[in-house]
Amino acid sequence: MTALFTLSPNAVGMILADTKPIILASLADRFASVYGLDPVLVLERIEEREKLGSTGFGRGVAIPHARMPDLSRPVAAFFRLDTPVAFDAADGMPVDMVFGLLSPEQAGAAHLHALAAISRMMRDETMHQALGEAPGSEALYSLLANSIDRDAA
Repeated sequence: MTALFTLSPNAVGMILADTKPIILASLADRFASVYGLDPVLVLERIEEREKLGSTGFGRGVAIPHARMPDLSRPVAAFFRLDTPVAFDAADGMPVDMVFGLLSPEQAGAAHLHALAAISRMMRDETMHQALGEAPGSEALYSLLANSIDRDAA
């Protein structure tokens, strides 16, 4: 079985952002630069989804996601924030980890399966703690990639 989404090493990083709009714009820019997407369209789609309800699902994690034209499979990006940011999360807690997901427009089940896999990964206490303690982007990517590979096995 293959992974439910692609996560490029260049799509993982640690960023300084102090507002939700800055986080979403940074996410759109990262998706654009790493996966060759239109940053304006990415931001537009993510913001449209966010208007339906916050993608901050609790425990300091947000999973902004959207569907996009011209994608062949789901792609992801991950940020750990230097300081927690208010994100209108379900539990009212600020967010310090952001896991973005973009899926093809017609990828109904694939999008939901990828979201579920990300949610499981981010709810895992050991993984959550390891991501919080990782010393840099390479360590973050290594943790995430190993988890994605295990999930696909």
